[in-house]
Amino acid sequence: MEFLITQMFNGISYAALIFLLGGGLSLIFGVMKIVNIAHGSFYLVGGYIGYVVVTLTGNFYLGLFVACVVVAGIGMVMERVFLRKLTGQYLNLRQMLITMGFALFLQDLCLVIFGGYTLDLPPPAFCGLSIQVGKYYFHVLRIFMIGAAAVTYVILWWFQEKTRAGAILRAAIDNREIAEGLGINVLFVTMGVFGLGALLAAFGGVIGCSFTAIYPGLDFEVLPFAFVVVIVGGMGSLKGAMVGALIVGLVDNFGKALFPELSYFTLFAPMAIVLAVRPTGLFGRE
Repeated sequence: MEFLITQMFNGISYAALIFLLGGGLSLIFGVMKIVNIAHGSFYLVGGYIGYVVVTLTGNFYLGLFVACVVVAGIGMVMERVFLRKLTGQYLNLRQMLITMGFALFLQDLCLVIFGGYTLDLPPPAFCGLSIQVGKYYFHVLRIFMIGAAAVTYVILWWFQEKTRAGAILRAAIDNREIAEGLGINVLFVTMGVFGLGALLAAFGGVIGCSFTAIYPGLDFEVLPFAFVVVIVGGMGSLKGAMVGALIVGLVDNFGKALFPELSYFTLFAPMAIVLAVRPTGLFGRE
């Protein structure tokens, strides 16, 4: 029982981190229909920016805010200046390739600036504590990650379901052509969604790097988790991103604990099973 509770708690906290990363990618994939290879780099850059601000000021929340704003700006500029101009028969392929180029550029830029060292991003002081419940100990940092993901989900759900901007976003996801015919500025929506997705990646990057540390190559380590979450949950679905993150987090955590030699199999096994039964994902639509 102790093993089960501990691994479930660890899996849920890891799923919270994956949701922060995969939720933004799901929105970008749902609206723009492109595979954003640079999404993991947004996570990495957010972690590095958070590290610099926290080191200089000692304020974790300021680092979180600055990282989100800067990376969201990078995402919007990237969409406006580079991705929007790519048109033609192989539109999606060209956009995917340029995001791959950005991923490599940002990775090398971080390597030049910060070197190849592993850096520790200090979390808020209270996150170093543990809470005892009976004979079990729960790390506060993991609880903080779960709480941050829950608050993010509620805010995004309210934005999508209860606001006019959310209705415009859903219209752009469901049918881009009809949305344009109704007078919706879809180009502005796509730029905003790309910025929002980058912001969520940076948000997850600061919180995640305070848990795992920051090091070169982290972006391509976390990127497969984001893609699996999108495929399992269904592109463009916030609920799908949450459920997909829970499935991936729990399965991957139990898989690594029970079958460490099959860690990659346990990561992609949920994706293969879902695709065999429901190719659009659990909550995706054609």
